[in-house]
Amino acid sequence: MAKRSLFRRVLGVGVIAGAAYAVWRAIEANRPEGDTDWEPQPFPFPPQPRATAPATTPTTASTTASVPASTLDAPAAAPTSAPDPRVDAIDGACPTSHPVKAANGSKVFHVPDGQMYDRTTAAHCYRDAAAAEADGLRQAKR
Repeated sequence: MAKRSLFRRVLGVGVIAGAAYAVWRAIEANRPEGDTDWEPQPFPFPPQPRATAPATTPTTASTTASVPASTLDAPAAAPTSAPDPRVDAIDGACPTSHPVKAANGSKVFHVPDGQMYDRTTAAHCYRDAAAAEADGLRQAKR
């Protein structure tokens, strides 16, 4: 009798696991291929979605043959505006592009490998230490 009960339990667990796997595969198969990429955030915050450019088709020799050679050899144009060296923090966390934290009122900024970096709740985030100093802040002593 005990073998029959054990067999039923194992069979029941197998059926449930198979159904869960089938549901997971159905969800994955129907998930749209979006143009969203995920940007990692500091520990307690989940990744944030960011839109990415759609994939471009590779150029072939036939399409580049119609373009003048002077256009192909020209260097890429510089961006029209530089990214902002300071951004506001979101819920006290800085994006990975602006890792330097600055708190309100203290006029001190913290770099990622500083002792108090993880404890600092940021109000503003800077691209680098030079940008924070240019904004009138000083680096933390520890």
